[in-house]
Amino acid sequence: MAKDKCPECEECLPAWLAAFGDLMSLLLCFFVLLLSMSSMDAKKVSEAIGSLSGAMSVLEGGTQTEISPKRMLEATPIDSQDETSQTVNRIKQAAGDANEMMEKTQSPVITVKEAQDGFVIKLPATLLFKPGSATIENQDALLFLKRITMIIQELPNDMQVDVQGYTDDRGPGANSLYKDNWELSTARALSVLHELVLDGVNPARMSATGFSQYQPIATNATAIGREKNRRVELHFYGKKNDESANVKSSILDKTAEKK
Repeated sequence: MAKDKCPECEECLPAWLAAFGDLMSLLLCFFVLLLSMSSMDAKKVSEAIGSLSGAMSVLEGGTQTEISPKRMLEATPIDSQDETSQTVNRIKQAAGDANEMMEKTQSPVITVKEAQDGFVIKLPATLLFKPGSATIENQDALLFLKRITMIIQELPNDMQVDVQGYTDDRGPGANSLYKDNWELSTARALSVLHELVLDGVNPARMSATGFSQYQPIATNATAIGREKNRRVELHFYGKKNDESANVKSSILDKTAEKK
């Protein structure tokens, strides 16, 4: 007896589409569960939307939200980079480049260090001047001063520059135009100042001082020590505000009154 032929099955969805539908259903259930377990602060959402709208100027004339003082105190401040540190790093880079250029001539190195109220650039006098002279003749030194000028012009207007000249304990020499170390140290400081002003630094931000031989940083008993003492320093510092000046003047007035 012949067996009956099995009827053909009706066409249905492909197997992969059914699996895909199951996956989407599971994902939907998963996100519904996450939403049901989370708690949303309507005030925080409103503040966030208002801040974005005000910053991006998207909703012109819309309602602006105000952040409460408490939330401002609780907010984490954004760390900002110190502008002075950035400037010191740039000058250190410029000094490093200049030292590499002058490495073949075995000239003393330029150094940069941070100070309490700013930073200091130390230029060896051997790099700038000939013995007993206050004329800058080294082209590498002139190029370095030009780079320093560009950096100074980007500093805040209240940043002052004091150019200080120093010598060793030996005199300028018989062939020098200067009769003593006071004149030589001051002339060298003025020479660097004039070069910076010529390159574009505002003269109102500049000052020059000569210290002669009386502030050595090394011994004058050796040639190496004397070479370290012969130097020109650029002191960068913030201009003191009027309040501190008024305080000092008031103290002096009170002292005068007591006398």
